[in-house]
Amino acid sequence: MWSIGELAERAGVTVKTVRFYSDRGLLPEAGRSSGGHRRYGPEALDRLRLIRSLRALDLPVPDVGRVLDREDAMEGALEDAVAGQLRELGSQLAALRWREAALRLVRDCPAGERADRLRLIGAVSAPPSTAVLARFWRRWLPPRLPARVLSEVVDQAVPQPPADPTPAQVLAFARLHALVSEPCPGTAVAGDWQPAAHRTGGGYRPAVLYEGLGEAYALASSALRAQRAPYDGEALDCFVAAYACSRGTRDTPAFRRELSSQLASDPRIDLYWQFAAELWGPARPTPGASHDWLCAALDAQVARTAV
Repeated sequence: MWSIGELAERAGVTVKTVRFYSDRGLLPEAGRSSGGHRRYGPEALDRLRLIRSLRALDLPVPDVGRVLDREDAMEGALEDAVAGQLRELGSQLAALRWREAALRLVRDCPAGERADRLRLIGAVSAPPSTAVLARFWRRWLPPRLPARVLSEVVDQAVPQPPADPTPAQVLAFARLHALVSEPCPGTAVAGDWQPAAHRTGGGYRPAVLYEGLGEAYALASSALRAQRAPYDGEALDCFVAAYACSRGTRDTPAFRRELSSQLASDPRIDLYWQFAAELWGPARPTPGASHDWLCAALDAQVARTAV
């Protein structure tokens, strides 16, 4: 049996450290001396060394306790604790990389632009949250979309912050954040940019439209990655069919001419996709780029048939 001092000396720690872990129940004492002093057996040395090893991994004391308490499943408890630490460390590293890129952005920009850039990046957390972007799309999309369709559209439309951003990507995300946080002209609510097309009554079926558009955008993105000019084909047919089916009508030359005249660009959404493209990079065309490509293919087809 060892005294607290003897255990501390054998383990290479201070008496204060042994008392700390003992008081928190991590290092049970084997008994007490006649004078009431703590006594520890040889197993306490192994347990203390394990505690120190776990703490060297920066595991919090409560996590260390959970690992020690589950002796019958220590491996599983240790895996859970280490996985939790890795997630936390990953989040901390992401925040540091984001702040580093933000600092480089401020350092390298012209002096006259620093105040504006500080205002932009100061409104964004590090690492940034995409909640405001998702909220914007839920307000912009037609009401009463099925939850599955809404989730798919939002997932496709919201860019995730890069794990190791460049200063330009930090600026793009900050501008994107500011864009969707501003009230639409004429409204008092940030992100209340519901387009007139989404307020259509009658037999309009938005779920049919957005499911079809998702398929059409996927087809068009292949052509965009191949850097092909807009052309007639499956992607365009799928695009037009989505609009026709959502309105309960047929895909005819007359409908295509009408649709071509209705699909005007929205400067606000165009700006959103411009910023999103900087975050995604050239390898992933945005839904906005696919939409523009399909509109160009439709316009070209209508123009040819009108001659």
